[in-house]
Amino acid sequence: MAKRLTREQKQNQAVIDLINKMFEIAGHQVTYDDVKDRQDNWFQQWTMTVEQNEEWQEWGRKYLMKLFRMSSKRAEIEMQWACLGWGLKFSNIEEYIANKIKE
Repeated sequence: MAKRLTREQKQNQAVIDLINKMFEIAGHQVTYDDVKDRQDNWFQQWTMTVEQNEEWQEWGRKYLMKLFRMSSKRAEIEMQWACLGWGLKFSNIEEYIANKIKE
């Protein structure tokens, strides 16, 4: 029988999974292992669209809800923190804002 992970181990694995999924959704051939030891602002080196970010946020919310058995709202807040800390910069923010203003 496999040993259960501690909460800290789950948190560490969640960071790895979230960053890997972010790069996957954004279409970059980069993984957590490529950036884990970097001390610079590595997250500014690559971009993603606002729509890709929304997809990542939704995926991460569901992932965190399942992994940590947390509420949807709490998982959403955790994903906002993840986006703030490690999220890639947006490649289409001006276009996205312009479209929102038109709506």
